[in-house]
Amino acid sequence: MIDRRRFVRGALALSGLAAAAPLWRAWPAHADAHGHATAGGLSAETTQLLEKSGFVYVSPLRASGAESKCHGEVWFGYVDGAVHLVTSSDSWKARSLADGAGSARVWVGDHGTWNGGANEAFRKAPHFDADVTVSKDAALLDRLMTIYREKYPDGIGKWEPRFRSGFASGERVLLRYAPRG
Repeated sequence: MIDRRRFVRGALALSGLAAAAPLWRAWPAHADAHGHATAGGLSAETTQLLEKSGFVYVSPLRASGAESKCHGEVWFGYVDGAVHLVTSSDSWKARSLADGAGSARVWVGDHGTWNGGANEAFRKAPHFDADVTVSKDAALLDRLMTIYREKYPDGIGKWEPRFRSGFASGERVLLRYAPRG
């Protein structure tokens, strides 16, 4: 079943009213009182934060739905309705996916370094559960690097060559966190 916002965007594009497409963000999404995503999609607050925040916090989910003990704040890009990030292929995010943990919880916003559990402030942030997949799409990596250059101008010069060469060699993976709903 297609969600309402995706349908409206498509209808606007087909009707030639693509300029009105940003209005879909103002429509109410299905969310609880705290702005957390529910079955129908992401809240407007969460979507807005994804578009402007510098960080997300990620925790793989076990088959039981319990969070992994691994958490961490990471650079990301919000592309095509999903969170994308580049990570080492031997990072806990990539290893958990390889071990069958194909879902994660994602919190949005900058709440400082997680620091092994010393800082749990991110838990009050809007969040959503996501299905995690690996993308091999080089064009998507290019789009993500464009976002990274805008969001992280002070650090990307050092990291972009590593991200690109690692992606090409398989030492790094491009992960996609698609909100459930």
